[in-house]
Amino acid sequence: MSLHIETHGHGEIPVVILHGWAMHGGMMEPLCEALADRCTLHVVDLPGHGYSRDSTLPLEPSLVAEAIARMTPPAIWVGWSLGGLVAMTAALEHPQHARALGVIDGTPKFSRDDSWPHGSDPKLVRQLADDLETDYHGTLERFIALEAMGSRDPMAEVRHLRSLIFQRGEPNLRVLQEGIRILETTDRRADLATLSVPSAWIVGRRDRIVPPPAMAWSAEQARGSYVEIAHAGHAPFFGYASEVADGLAPLLESLR
Repeated sequence: MSLHIETHGHGEIPVVILHGWAMHGGMMEPLCEALADRCTLHVVDLPGHGYSRDSTLPLEPSLVAEAIARMTPPAIWVGWSLGGLVAMTAALEHPQHARALGVIDGTPKFSRDDSWPHGSDPKLVRQLADDLETDYHGTLERFIALEAMGSRDPMAEVRHLRSLIFQRGEPNLRVLQEGIRILETTDRRADLATLSVPSAWIVGRRDRIVPPPAMAWSAEQARGSYVEIAHAGHAPFFGYASEVADGLAPLLESLR
């Protein structure tokens, strides 16, 4: 059940860092480097991912948030993509531990429907789920391509993501399927108005997975700050780590 958590940096401000679906904590290195002078970073491999591949903990945001809270000090929680949903859950359910919330290209509800025009096409999520059953590696390749779409140099970003994704081994298929179900079913929109901690919402303007209007709406509901990085896609810390760090600066100041 244990999770792999690495500690980086030497600053006085504690930060928990959470990666996205099918990735691992090592993907967050550019952001960690940008924050290392100001923060001590607790970088998590989520269940079934990276060095936590053999963890038996289900990839369920409330369970994962509770487990990480037991293993880390009170901190700012910063999550990217699916990791943003886990960080959101921690801030809503454990505000004494997740003392501020940073969300990078994450959303309280992933799939679009009649009540949520800011989501992604639900056919995309269903296709990912179906493809995982028959073409595991091909599905991850296609997801990498989606993540890179809209970035300044998508082909270079695809190559970079491809070189990183399996550095800590292959993610567990069971957990990847659980992640897809979370994207299909989770909806924390109504809870954002009750968020009691400071928050920052940072998105690449060219993101093709999480539409920027979803992030702007979330920031407004949570009374948080909103930063849109003009030339970035779904992973803005590749190439724009300093801009992402600047977007988190109000949270760092809130804990001083």
